[in-house]
Amino acid sequence: MLDVDASLKILDEKAIAAAKLVREPYDYAFVEQAMPAALKDDVLADAPVIPDRGSYGLPSLHYGPRFGAVVEDLLSPRFRRLVEDKFDMDLSRRPPVIVMMGNTTGHYNEGYAHPDSKHKIVTVLLGFTRAWPYERGRLRVLRSADREDVAFEFAPEFGRMLMFRVCDHSWHGFLPQKGPRMSLQLCFVDSEWYVRREYWRHSASAMAKSVPVLKKIIEWAPR
Repeated sequence: MLDVDASLKILDEKAIAAAKLVREPYDYAFVEQAMPAALKDDVLADAPVIPDRGSYGLPSLHYGPRFGAVVEDLLSPRFRRLVEDKFDMDLSRRPPVIVMMGNTTGHYNEGYAHPDSKHKIVTVLLGFTRAWPYERGRLRVLRSADREDVAFEFAPEFGRMLMFRVCDHSWHGFLPQKGPRMSLQLCFVDSEWYVRREYWRHSASAMAKSVPVLKKIIEWAPR
């Protein structure tokens, strides 16, 4: 039986609970270190290897126990309650979906500004990149669809977490930058149907990327 009160194994509950809720340009909270820096090497050693650009659904990922413990934390009732408390909402009937990206190519259409799907209720982004030595490519909380209209930005490095309430103006994105970019996205969504659709969509995309000609088309396709 699932222990709904089990402590988080990797995520820093106190740091997440203490993160300030910012109201403008939309509701979001940033955690500088949501995972202990001392665990970086162990967790990253167990992280999935993602060779291509784009996002991959959790069922398509292969990873070791330390990274798996982070996933268990994110899917736990205890973490869900942290998010509920932060945004003062009930997510008990909102199923989670997890996707992850591993790198970016620097192509013009990566990091385009978007507010997230209307099917998403809350989005949580968690960085797993070992280091981010670039000026470009930082994740940006935006005031509009303009990627230069920045309210807040941060590098997608290990342990950094952004969570936000999805709305019609929850714009975010980043400027294209080639390099390893390990970042996990957890979304609480409106239905199990949407969870199945998202995992099917990302699975189909992963299969297409295994075909060289299709991979090239995907890389350069406009958003």
